[in-house]
Amino acid sequence: MKAKVLIIDDEEGIRFTFKKFLTAKDFDVSTAKDFDEAIQAISVTDFDVIFADIILRGKTGIDVLREIKSRRLNCPVIMITGYPNIETASEAIRLGAFDYIPKPIQKDALFHALDVALQHKAVIDEKEKYRLNLEAIFGSVKDSIITVDKDLMVIEINQSARSICGLTRDHIGSEFRTLQNDCGGKCLDSLIETIETKKSVEITRLECSCRDRMEQVVTITTSPLLDRHGEFAGAIMVVKDETRLTDLERELKERRQFHKIIGKSKKMQEVYSLIELLTDVETTVLISGESGTGKELVAEALHYKGGRARNPIVKVNCSALSENLLESELFGHVRGSFTGAVKDKIGRFQTANGGSIFLDEIADISPKIQIELLRVLQEKEFEMVGDSTTIKVDVRVITATNQDLSKKVQRGEFREDLYYRLNVMKIVLPPLRERRDDIPLLAEHFLEKFNGKFGKKIAGISSDVQKIFMDYPWPGNVRELEHTLEHAFILCRQSTITVDHLPVELKTFSNKKVAVDIEGDIDDPSVILQALEKSEWNKSRAAELLGISRRSIYRKIKEFKITQN
Repeated sequence: MKAKVLIIDDEEGIRFTFKKFLTAKDFDVSTAKDFDEAIQAISVTDFDVIFADIILRGKTGIDVLREIKSRRLNCPVIMITGYPNIETASEAIRLGAFDYIPKPIQKDALFHALDVALQHKAVIDEKEKYRLNLEAIFGSVKDSIITVDKDLMVIEINQSARSICGLTRDHIGSEFRTLQNDCGGKCLDSLIETIETKKSVEITRLECSCRDRMEQVVTITTSPLLDRHGEFAGAIMVVKDETRLTDLERELKERRQFHKIIGKSKKMQEVYSLIELLTDVETTVLISGESGTGKELVAEALHYKGGRARNPIVKVNCSALSENLLESELFGHVRGSFTGAVKDKIGRFQTANGGSIFLDEIADISPKIQIELLRVLQEKEFEMVGDSTTIKVDVRVITATNQDLSKKVQRGEFREDLYYRLNVMKIVLPPLRERRDDIPLLAEHFLEKFNGKFGKKIAGISSDVQKIFMDYPWPGNVRELEHTLEHAFILCRQSTITVDHLPVELKTFSNKKVAVDIEGDIDDPSVILQALEKSEWNKSRAAELLGISRRSIYRKIKEFKITQN
């Protein structure tokens, strides 16, 4: 390919002579008579060498040189003039001129300067090619790469450092220790160690609490950085993001825990997956399950795994308060709105603004509260008790119940429109008897918890206790298992929990089935009555036969108006 040469001179004779000489030697020659033509030429053509007369009409050849350098063109510029002096020569060289030759130009001098300039251009192009290749490699690497000098001043940063470390190329030239992004500082310690010892350092599977990525797992490697003479010049740090790998390993091992929920059974894996789908979906969620199955833990997981985690989750047990007290608790009241209202009180919905509110035992709220809750869900607004000022809130509503809300709707005890508002997405928690595979895992978790609480070193449970745990129906579910082990911990003075340490209902438990199995829907009064008769009206035993809690069977007896007579 022909070398491209640009001649910039205001004398037409010189331009003609240069072009004649160079064209004869098979160069591709262009000419320009002034600054404007020169700039137009270099804007459309990538020249190999440029000859520029210092004195032009209007702007000078020095101005052309400045423009070429400002555009960072890798093109040698040879300055020519008929009036050479020290000042112009010095200025041209200072601005980066490759050479400086006076008029009249001899043909041999012209070609000698041109050959040297082209050789220089070839070297510069080769270096630039390697630089661009390295830059492309540097930029395409998915790991964060940061280089620092011996004083911890940042020399280079690649693009991946933005997503992994929160650093950009704008930080080049800054001291690394000033760029700590609310993380633990292990990367700085590693760089300092490498600079002090001139040896590589590796930290694997580090939980890096970077401000923008709170659960990031990385591996950090720092190595000595050498200059072209092989002398120690600083350190290079590679930060590999292994968060996805860690997550995949956890999934392959099957999740034994999600947030604070313990369980690896298939049913719990389905619950975990549903929670993950719903964490950042702005919709109401109804959590259904028997008492003690962990509905509050699911509500916490929905909140803390989602985008509202930085704001509060407020919890309200709706069955624990009367209608008036619950209304005041949820929406607040102003002073004097009722007897005992001695000062203004902010309600739970206001407290939860920007976060989530968890309404447990939602099936027990009165018709009046149902209407007010429906308005909050539809309009996201309410008034405090005793006040007419409308308050707007941004709250995610999560509710829970151990009752069948659809049956309450059929009986006219619960508003149908509110039911459909609450039941947009439903998470059904299985009772412990339907996920017995999780019992050993839960027992192990509670052993660890109570060892810490009571300062003991109990290693485990006996095989007899394990068999009882696996056979027992657990009407109180996980909560009952937890209380059972806490009871055993208090009594146990050895390294293993035995049957003697268990509560009386588990000691006397027999896995033998009653003569006639009890089958049917627990919402059927005849099923409840059958269980009561089989247990000789021992309500705890009847609840055990039905696989429900004592509280639930008392509610059913009251609901169906069942009496022994």
